[in-house]
Amino acid sequence: MVTRGKVLIADDDPNVLELLSLYLQKDDYEVLTALDGEEALRVTREQNPDLLILDVMMPKLDGWEVCRAVRQESLVPIIMLTAKGEDYDRILGLELGADDYVVKPFNPVEVVARVKAILRRVQREEHKAKVLDFPGLHIDVARHEVTVEGRSVALTPKEFDLLVFLAERPGWAYTREQILSHVWGYDFVGDGRTVDAHIKRLRQKLAVPGKKQPWSIATVWGVGYKFEEHREEQGGGSKSQH
Repeated sequence: MVTRGKVLIADDDPNVLELLSLYLQKDDYEVLTALDGEEALRVTREQNPDLLILDVMMPKLDGWEVCRAVRQESLVPIIMLTAKGEDYDRILGLELGADDYVVKPFNPVEVVARVKAILRRVQREEHKAKVLDFPGLHIDVARHEVTVEGRSVALTPKEFDLLVFLAERPGWAYTREQILSHVWGYDFVGDGRTVDAHIKRLRQKLAVPGKKQPWSIATVWGVGYKFEEHREEQGGGSKSQH
């Protein structure tokens, strides 16, 4: 069955989970649920939902803490649920990176309408960003094509996804765990050598013999990797290619 998207609902009230799940599933959304903040964060990292609905008052981690943690790793849309209608809560949620705010008691039809509107907006933005261009590097996300200095580069699906993930946010450093979660779609059990091996092959395939590119996939010591652009006046590429 083809779904319209994957939505995570996190609330410590089973009745809220059941009600929203029912209405979202009727509209062909795949629904994930969590009863506390820690579970919400774990499911988000493992399942990569397209949108989160977070209750503010949850045990273990509250909705604000989950929102803050998710925003450090992802731009996934977030709708906050709260029993409070105060401006302070609304402003706090938006400052932490939430996309929308719904006050309890709510109309489930309205919540579904907000989910649809946000995901439509995200899809429009994604369509606009189907091409990533850097000096000498062209990434066509829609066509799954990469060229370096006009030369077509053959990448495996995971190598391509890894390149796009890093190149979408130049300068952002990601841990191996974050890369595994976003590119492989689950929390990897073990070490990060899978990422290291893919980075090594990606660097080799993107290299141009005898030429230093104005960009690189750089190692951030003690953290992980990032896609980095270099200013001409700096004259130096990444010192960490291995």
